[in-house]
Parts: sequence; C-alpha cells; structure tokens
Amino acid sequence: MTAPIGVLALQGGVREHEQMLASLGCEVRLIRKVGDLDGIAGLVLPGGESSVIDKLTRIFGIQEPIRELIRGGLPVFGTCAGLILLAERLADGIAGQQTFGGLDVTVRRNAFGSQLDSFETDLEVPALGPEPAHAVFIRAPIIESVGASVEVLASVGDEIVAARQGNLLGISFHPEVAGDARWHEYFLKIVAARN
Repeated sequence: MTAPIGVLALQGGVREHEQMLASLGCEVRLIRKVGDLDGIAGLVLPGGESSVIDKLTRIFGIQEPIRELIRGGLPVFGTCAGLILLAERLADGIAGQQTFGGLDVTVRRNAFGSQLDSFETDLEVPALGPEPAHAVFIRAPIIESVGASVEVLASVGDEIVAARQGNLLGISFHPEVAGDARWHEYFLKIVAARN
C-alpha cells in the first residue's frame, strides 16, 4: 500500500494505532491539521474522550474536511471514542457534542459504566475468522440501533459492539491494546478494495 493511513492525533490512543499499523507494513501519517489529510488512503479515529476530540477537530478546522472525506467514501475505522465520532446519532452526547457522522447507528457513550467497569472478553467475529477476538472494553460505548445498510459484526450478549457500513468500520473496544491485529488487517482490506 503506497498511500499513507492517517491516524487522528489530537487526543487519545494514537501511538498504539500507529504502532499496530506500522507493524502491518503501513506508512502512517498523524493527522493534526487540514493539510495532513491530503492523499491519505484511510483514517483511524482512536479511543480517547469523544467530546474533547470533537472540540479539538473544530478548533483545528478539520471537522468539516473529515466529514467531506467520509461523504466521499474514504475508509474510516473508529475504535471506542472513534465509534462515537463516526455515529450519525448519539443517545447521550453532552451539550453541544457533535460527530463526523456517516455510520448509520445510534451510539450510547460509556454504556458499560465507568473506568472501574472496564473488562475484557472474547468475541465471536465471523468476519475475522474462526478464532475468537480478544476485546478490551474501557468506558466503552454500545451501538443501540443500526440502519438497514449496517452489518453487525460482533455483540456482547444483546449489545452490539462492532459494525460496518461500506467503507466505515466502528467498534466499541480497543484491539490496539489487546494486540489483535486482525481488526486493522480487516480495515486495510476495506482500504485496498477502494484503492
């Protein structure tokens, strides 16, 4: 893959995604300003504080350019807070909180509870193959509802925690922390299919 994969680098778990993508042979570009978006093949939205990342994208003037790239079909992978930022609808956003949108889902923030309620579990994810995917949930959101064109990829009990719609992939957890590269590999296949 010649074009770089961008990682939104305003706040949150940037380094872990950067290292995971680099280990898979990707050129990685950290995205902090509008010019950084030029020529990227895909974009990763890391975990962190969704409301803080939202405010920083507006302060740095990159919210609308990212929205335009999403509308134009850029592959985007959101983990935890990144899923919140991709969601079309928030069930419980703070006052004034905005998202990039694109993924036709409703997301509830911190749905599994506080930091103290963080947990790990294995998920059945047919899209990744027969081996269960180990998932680390840290103040994780859930997907409360999905639109007709959204494919549910994984659930914990009745709670949807991973979904895909075309070039957009959103998950509630942190594969970059669990060390499972298959989610990033899956995303890179989405990127390769578009380019």
